Amino acid sequence: MRRGTALIVGLLFAGLACADDVPDPQKTPGAFRAGLTTEKICATKWGKDERHVTAAMKNQVFALYGYSGNDDPKCVPAGKRHCEIDHLISRELGGADDVANLWPQSYGGHPWNAVLKDTLENRLHKEVCRKTITLRQARTMLLEDWRKAYTNYYGKPH
Repeated sequence: MRRGTALIVGLLFAGLACADDVPDPQKTPGAFRAGLTTEKICATKWGKDERHVTAAMKNQVFALYGYSGNDDPKCVPAGKRHCEIDHLISRELGGADDVANLWPQSYGGHPWNAVLKDTLENRLHKEVCRKTITLRQARTMLLEDWRKAYTNYYGKPH
C-alpha cells in the first residue's frame, strides 16, 4: 500500500513543477548574433533597440517545452507576470532572437526565477563593458549554468 501512496504523491507533485530554471540544452543550445563586438554591445541602448521575437516564435518555444502557453501551470506567477520566453544568452550580450536561444522561464519560481536571471544579465553586461570579464566569459557563464554565475556574484537566493 505504501508504494501506491508514494506513486500518487509523486504524481501530484509532478504536476506542480514550475518552468525550467535552466533550459534543456537539446532544445535551447544558445545562439548569438554574429558580428557584434564588445564595443558595439556596450554602445547599444538595450531595451530601446528593436526586438525580433514574434508571437509565433514564443508559441513555438512553449510547444517545444510542452507548455500550453503563458498560463500553463508550470509558469508560476509573480503578480500578473507568469513566464517569459527568455534568451539563454541575453540580448545585451549579443544573444540572438532565435528559437535556439529561447526557453520559458517562470517569474514566480523559487528560489530561481526570471527576475534573478535578469539581474545577472545586467551585471554581466556591466562587467563586460568595464572589461573585468570578456564577452566570451559572460556568454559561457550563461551557457553553462546561469545559477552558478548568479551565486558567484550575489550568493544563494533566499
